[in-house]
Formats: sequence, structure tokens, C-alpha cells
Amino acid sequence: MAFRLANVDGRAALLDDEDNWHDLAAVSAGRCGGDPMAALADLGALHEISATLNPAQASGPFPAARADGRVGPPVPRPTNCFAVGLNYAAHIEETSVTPPANPLVFTKFPTCLVGPDADVVLESSTADWEVELVVVVGVGGRHIAADQAWDHVAGVMVGQDISDRALQFSATPPHFDLGKSRDTYGPTGPVVVSIDQLDDPDDLGLTCEINGELRQDGRSSSMIFDVPFLIAYLSDILTLQTGDLLFTGTPAGVGRVTGDALAPGDVITSTIEGIGTLINRCT
Repeated sequence: MAFRLANVDGRAALLDDEDNWHDLAAVSAGRCGGDPMAALADLGALHEISATLNPAQASGPFPAARADGRVGPPVPRPTNCFAVGLNYAAHIEETSVTPPANPLVFTKFPTCLVGPDADVVLESSTADWEVELVVVVGVGGRHIAADQAWDHVAGVMVGQDISDRALQFSATPPHFDLGKSRDTYGPTGPVVVSIDQLDDPDDLGLTCEINGELRQDGRSSSMIFDVPFLIAYLSDILTLQTGDLLFTGTPAGVGRVTGDALAPGDVITSTIEGIGTLINRCT
């Protein structure tokens, strides 16, 4: 059965069909521990246990846990957190840059990761929004073939690649890594959704609203380098680890193009169909 993996109070949790959360260590009778990172090492257990969840025995409703600020990033401490720039043709067109011949890969340092409802603490007046599909590696490996890539994916989640544009472009070549890695500049979640819960993981709708105004609206099928290609490309260079994250790029509609930037009080609402929504207030 498909699973949805969350991080509640720093512990791994599974969601049932009624949107309740269950402490993984408790519901697995000790088969799995409480660390969200360790949970990804036994995907078979997550599938099996999800099929047995009883809403009457839940730890509590997941929306209430989110409202109370108890839900953290589903994958809090990845070994690697990759990101891909310029991966949607419409985004390339709006920024007037040359399309890359190969994936433009950079690092979002994992210390930037926060949960689906965390505040984004702005450090400048040049912060921008970028809704992205985030892939979570399940079975790691090297030299993974593209036609086997989805078999190595634990699931997917929603991500925001918040970008400090002044910092990003303060050097030549740009500081993609630093500009996108300030503390709190990586909201993720609300859950890791296993691939078997999605009709077509290669074609998911992504939207981003700022204060209720639609700014981004695209589909993951418009990626220049799709998920299987990216996994094959990266694994030919290095060994992918269980729990590694891959931010796959953003569609058109970023603030840099129009001269807009995030300000204190702004609310960023990022949604991917079949996965969920992040709601992050800027402070």
C-alpha cells in the first residue's frame, strides 16, 4: 500500500486515509525506530504498516499537529541536498538565459531545511520564491539507469527553493549554493508521498501563491531534464544515499523577473497536486 511519511515532534509518523498521524515506532511494534531518516531505510515496512493503520488508534489528526507547529521537514538531515537550476523552458525564457546543455546542479545546504508551516526568516530585501518538486532517494546506488530510476525513489514532496537574489548574484559565477541556503530557505513537506500513490509522477501540477495571488503555475512534465534523467546523471558522478534530496527546478513566475521580492508578512502557499501544500509566512 502507498504511504505518506511525516515528521511530527521530530519523530517518524505515517498518515492514514483519514489524515491522522501514527507514531511509526509505536505502530510498528518496534520494527522501525522514531528517526525519520532511519525510516527511509526500510521502505517495505512503510508500505506494509500503512496498510494496517487503524484511524481509531491514531496518535492524533495531522492538520492539528501542523496548526500547533509540531510538523517538521519529513527528511530533516539528508547527506546530500541537490538542486537543479533552469530546468523549465518557460522559466529560462522569462530570465533570458541560454538553456543549459547539461543539468545545472548545485547544493542547497541541508541546514536550510524547515517544515511545511515554518516561518521564512528574511535576511534581505531580495528574497524570491520558487516552488519545486522534491525527490527523496530511497534505495541509493551508483550508475542507476534512467529506466530504473523511479525504483530508487522513496517518494516526493513539495519544496520551496527560497533564493536571496542579491547574494546569489554577488559573485561571478553566481553563488547558487549560498544564495539558496540561508537558514529557513528550504521549506519542505508536508509529507513524503510514495510514488505508487500518484497516477503519473512525471506529470504533476505545481503552483505558488503569494498572499493568495497566483504567481507560478506549471507541470513537472515540462522539465527539460526529467527525474529519471537527473537520477541517472547524478548517480553516474557519485553514489546516491538513502534520504538524499533533489530539488528539481521551478516553473515560470519568479519575482526576480518582475522586480518583486518577499517582504515580512507575506504568505507563500506552495502546492503540488497529489502531494500537498506548504504555507510559510515571511518574518
